[in-house]
Amino acid sequence: MSEFSKELLVTAEFCQSQDIDVFAKHVPMDWVTEAVQQTGRASLRTRRSPAEQAVWLVLGIGLMRNRSIQQVCDTLSLAFPDAKGELPPLATSSIIKAKEKLGSEPMRYLFKTTAAQWETQCEFDEIAGLKLLSVDGTYFKTHNTEENHHFGFAQSTASFPSVLAVTLMPTRSHLLSDAAFGPVTHSEIHYAQQLVGSAPEHSLTLFDRGFMSAELLISWQGSGANTHWLTPIKSKTRYRIIESFSEYDHLVEMPVSPQAKQQAPYPYSVTQR
Repeated sequence: MSEFSKELLVTAEFCQSQDIDVFAKHVPMDWVTEAVQQTGRASLRTRRSPAEQAVWLVLGIGLMRNRSIQQVCDTLSLAFPDAKGELPPLATSSIIKAKEKLGSEPMRYLFKTTAAQWETQCEFDEIAGLKLLSVDGTYFKTHNTEENHHFGFAQSTASFPSVLAVTLMPTRSHLLSDAAFGPVTHSEIHYAQQLVGSAPEHSLTLFDRGFMSAELLISWQGSGANTHWLTPIKSKTRYRIIESFSEYDHLVEMPVSPQAKQQAPYPYSVTQR
């Protein structure tokens, strides 16, 4: 199980026993308002903003996933105005419409905002003055509907479509710094490429063997000031030792594959430690 999946289970267990306000106090209403305004989803109604309510609905569904949508709305005291601006008793259809009308962009904006703000408040593991982060990939099952079939199936025998997610997080706090996800027909490397530029300056990012890609790692190293990466080497990896510092610490020259050179004008080889 990936570290991201473990943290989601911990969060789910925590939310079962804690009041939603424990989480809500870390997401100021100003952030939510900014998310819906910056993405063009703000309502002109002054009495109550359906978009802001819908944002909290999506957050509540994620945090209280063992409860029905109706129970989530009741817990958060949410209400969605009708066409006349009235607040009728909530119907499941109106809740679903409000969530669908919101779209993904406000949630994406809010995620980026919380990630940036919370990162300034968390402590990092450090080595040689570099902040330690890790990139991790995991699969999620999703509803077996026709519109979800484009995500693909993780295995030929699977009964439900799956979504592949790749995340970037500090090794100490496990607060997400960035994430990319989509169909399982793409590789983890494909989604990791979307995280290039998300690591802070003066950092060292840990990758597992599955992310060994010249295009990804060269891009990662050149995306910011003093940004580095570390990954276990594959047994079949070709390299030439230039200088040795210890039994497991070498400066090596590695050839760049023809496939990688087709993607960008990389040199024939790269020097890595």
